[in-house]
Amino acid sequence: MGGEACSAAAAMSRRRRRWASMAAALGAVSLLFLVAVSSGGVASYGGRLRAGSAATATTVTAAASGARRWLRDSTSRLAAARSDVADADADGSTTGAVAGAVDDPESVASQVHMSIRNSTTRRNLGGYLSCGTGNPIDDCWRCDPDWHNNRQRLADCGIGFGRNAIGGRDGKIYVVTDPGDDDPELIMNSFKTIDGRGANVHIANGACLTLQFINNVIIHGLHIHDCRPTGNAMVRSSPRHYGWRTMADGDAVSIYASSHVWVDHCSLSNCADGLIDAIEGSTAITVSNNYFTHHNECNIPVILLGHSDTYLKDKAMQVTIAFNHFGEGLIQRMPRCRHGYFHVVNNDYTHWEMYAIGGSAEPTINSQGNRYLAPTNPFAKEVTKRIEATQTTWNAWNWRSEGDLLLNGAYFIPSGAGASASYSRASSLGAKSSSMVGTITSSAGVLSCRKGSSC
Repeated sequence: MGGEACSAAAAMSRRRRRWASMAAALGAVSLLFLVAVSSGGVASYGGRLRAGSAATATTVTAAASGARRWLRDSTSRLAAARSDVADADADGSTTGAVAGAVDDPESVASQVHMSIRNSTTRRNLGGYLSCGTGNPIDDCWRCDPDWHNNRQRLADCGIGFGRNAIGGRDGKIYVVTDPGDDDPELIMNSFKTIDGRGANVHIANGACLTLQFINNVIIHGLHIHDCRPTGNAMVRSSPRHYGWRTMADGDAVSIYASSHVWVDHCSLSNCADGLIDAIEGSTAITVSNNYFTHHNECNIPVILLGHSDTYLKDKAMQVTIAFNHFGEGLIQRMPRCRHGYFHVVNNDYTHWEMYAIGGSAEPTINSQGNRYLAPTNPFAKEVTKRIEATQTTWNAWNWRSEGDLLLNGAYFIPSGAGASASYSRASSLGAKSSSMVGTITSSAGVLSCRKGSSC
């Protein structure tokens, strides 16, 4: 069955969900939380956030942000958000400026490569005694044995389009030890970091993480799996507010009309809908160092970027997909893109059954320095899939491959500027060799960190 034919049912069933009370969702964002689980304790978030055994759980931190100035005009923000939703509801044709999008996405891609080049150079100079891996995000903080006392420094280590997500960097740190929470959905607010380093934290068996109409969020070090549709219930959206929620789709991380988001070092698997969905004008996102596995229903995406072919506000969507491992039990859409600009760099694709990267509605896909290992199926060797478009149409789409390692018969069909023979000579991006992918992605997913030693 073709990839998009297989996903038709899911596409028809995707709902455009809304806050029942936008005022509370916007007005309650005054602190940013890091979630932490104390040693020997059992933590629960609605039955979905839990620590490992007392012997293995150390500390999971979560921080809170002093970004109250962002909320001063919550009433006008509410009005603007409602107006924007109303304008786009009919056909998704809103095309106004989107906060967080940059005018020159190529410059951001170039900055990513500069950071990789600098990090790998430092590693090579340090020799076998070097702590560095060549992964610029990890090399920014993992070598520090005092990382647990410098948690908020993580916000200074981002790269790509989500590099400016500060999360709860400027706020207080809160340690979560209370297992009591019966809400079926974990709804985040702006200027928040969830930091699971040093503990075994699972979010599972519910609607998992939802980001809607917010900004500046960092999600780090979580196992997120077995997420399921929930809803038609009252759900807490702040310490002082409950609101009515309709059904959630069952995504691991749902990003809706949000910006400046960074998802790093999480392990994601086996959800009813996407492992990461970013839709409805979301932008300024980095997805890095994650381990994606066992998401093997052919009608749901691993990563969905873009709401629909007709939702033009997603033209401003800009996403960096870097240093991730796409592992066993995956079928397709890693990611599935619409409209925007997507930088896919230094990822390890070791498993797919139909294709790796798909798109429609003229997205720009910039694939650089990835390792693509095709399956044994002779009909599934192509990395790319253009969806619901004739070749005459997609010939103009800018899909390019630079420095990718194509194994076991894998092949990438470029188009647009990426198909030009002069592109590689004209490009100033200088992708890092895919030979480094194994080292750079070797620690993808949740890390095992212990206080007092390098992570």
